[in-house]
Amino acid sequence: MIRLSHGDWAMTVLPDLGGAIGSLTLRGRDVLRPTPDGCDEILLTASFPLAPYANRIDHARFVFEDRKVELPATPGFEPHALHGDAWLAPWAVEAQDAVSVTLSQSHEAGAWPWAWTVRQTLALDEQGLSAEIALTNRSDAPMPGGVGFHPYFLRGPETCLTLAAEKVWLGADLIPDRQEAADVLVDWSRGQVVEAMPFVDNAYALWDGRAEVSDADRTVRLTASANARWVHVYRPQGEAFVCVEPVTHRPDALNAPPGENSGVQTLPPGETLTLAMRIGAE
Repeated sequence: MIRLSHGDWAMTVLPDLGGAIGSLTLRGRDVLRPTPDGCDEILLTASFPLAPYANRIDHARFVFEDRKVELPATPGFEPHALHGDAWLAPWAVEAQDAVSVTLSQSHEAGAWPWAWTVRQTLALDEQGLSAEIALTNRSDAPMPGGVGFHPYFLRGPETCLTLAAEKVWLGADLIPDRQEAADVLVDWSRGQVVEAMPFVDNAYALWDGRAEVSDADRTVRLTASANARWVHVYRPQGEAFVCVEPVTHRPDALNAPPGENSGVQTLPPGETLTLAMRIGAE
C-alpha cells in the first residue's frame, strides 16, 4: 500500500490490487467509498482503472479490421468481457513521492491480439485528486482502444447526483443497442436523490465532463477531460455507493455498427490515448 498526502487530503493506492485507489479522504472524512481493511477484492475498492477498453463486450467477442477476436469472459460477468485487463493484474511503481505515484502495466499479445502498456498517475494537490490514464499500442498493427476510471462515491439517504448529458444508451442484458433522450431513464441534469431512483447501469452520451455528488454538508465534484464524452452511471439496489465513471467510449463499442461514433479509438503503432479526471470536494 502507498500512502500519499497533501494538506488536508490523503489517499492510499494499491498497486498489487489492480492499481486501485484504496481510499481518498479530506480532513479525515472519506470522499470515495473506502476499501475494507485487508480486502483483496478490487470491486470493493474506492476506484480502479479501465484499459484497454471500458465496460462490456457482448459475449466477449468482436471483429476489428477483419480480425475476429474472442476474449475470455470475465468471471462473475459471463458471458461478457468487462473493463479490460488492467484492473485484474498488479501494477508496477514507476515513480513516487509524497504527493503522487505513477504506475504502469504491460501486456503482450494474447487473446487480446495486440501488445500494450498502460500508465496511470495519481496525485494530490490543494484541490484534491488528479488522475491520468494513458494507453499505448506497442504492437506493429493498429489497435482499438479505450480507457476510463471507475470511482465509487459514497451514497447516503439524501445523496444527490447531478450531471448533464444528452443521450442514454439502453438495451437488454446491459448491452446497449439504442440511444434515447437522457431523461428517459433518469434526468440527472436536475439533480436527483440517488436512493429514490431505480436501478441504473447505463452509459450517458454527449456528457459535458462534470458531475456533482452532494449531501447536506458537502459537495464532491468530478471533472474529466474533453474526450470523456461518455459517463457510465452504476446505481445498484441496496448499496452505499453510486459509480460515476468517465470513459472514452460507450459499452460494447467494439461491436458498434459501421459509421457510429462509439468512442473507440484506433491507435496506430506507438500511439497513446489519454484520459484525465479530477475529484475535489468542499
